[in-house]
Amino acid sequence: MISFVKRYVLHNFALKLLSLVLAVGLWAMISPDERPAEVAVRSPIVFQNVPYDLEISSESIPEAQIRVRGPERLVRQLRPSDVHAELELGGAKPGDRTYDLTSQQVRHPRELLVVQVVPSQVHLAFDMRLTREVEIRPRVVGNFVEGERIAKVEVDPSRITISGPKQHVEKVDAATTDPVDASGTMTKNTFVTNVYVSDPLVQVVRPVPIHVTVTMEKAGSTPAH
Repeated sequence: MISFVKRYVLHNFALKLLSLVLAVGLWAMISPDERPAEVAVRSPIVFQNVPYDLEISSESIPEAQIRVRGPERLVRQLRPSDVHAELELGGAKPGDRTYDLTSQQVRHPRELLVVQVVPSQVHLAFDMRLTREVEIRPRVVGNFVEGERIAKVEVDPSRITISGPKQHVEKVDAATTDPVDASGTMTKNTFVTNVYVSDPLVQVVRPVPIHVTVTMEKAGSTPAH
């Protein structure tokens, strides 16, 4: 028995042990749960440390498509929120600038490898932030009783504050209400609506309900002021 062990077990024991380790490692590599897999994740680009008085004035900002590779088990469990790209904008100034988007700027689980980032560059435009007041122009529509017409339209509040990239805000003459359907109004009626600015880069600061009062009169009378 001892000779059998020496001959068939202990003979070249180190080599046999190494073969066993390699076999186990190979089995682990081809195990269904550990096979490598890839997935493409679409993620917004996170802008960090944007200067307070600066606005991104680009009308279109692409998402990042990030391809990652790793154990199939982890790839299947991956959520879009687990992977995202970050751009540092601390030194940004008014004007255009191109940023490289590389795997080093991608935050992801450490067990995964970033294979590709698309786009590889992001072009952004910057402008100073401008805040100012503009008038509110009501938009009144409707079918009215024959012989009646709109005499006066009042808006409360009459002005609203807007903010955004300087060049965009300067082009805004007024904000507009949603269409107010005043059909059937005989004397006076007040409607509650919202206000908007058509430029998507300009926002209304602290939106409030807008009250539009429509006053009617006989068609042959002198319009009210």
